[in-house]
Amino acid sequence: MVLEIAQIEVKPGAESAFEAGVAEAAELFRRARGCRGMELQRSVEHPSRYRLMVRWETLENHTVDFRESADFQAWRALVADHFAGAPQVEHTVLAVQGF
Repeated sequence: MVLEIAQIEVKPGAESAFEAGVAEAAELFRRARGCRGMELQRSVEHPSRYRLMVRWETLENHTVDFRESADFQAWRALVADHFAGAPQVEHTVLAVQGF
């Protein structure tokens, strides 16, 4: 399992519209090959900063299957206008689980 973590800075005042776009896009992720779930977290200290976390079976499910799909273009169309800058994306794998 690979966890995609995208840190997204949203234009101030666009938070509600961005959250609505992500909620609408949930179906795009739900049907993506290898996607096992997604969630959006909002920073308490920096309310225009979000972290989108998507669980993928493999790295390629994200970087190839999803990013090369029409659904990726639809995702970007729903949210990209609200970005204050390019999202910073990294992928992680579980190293230690506490409980």
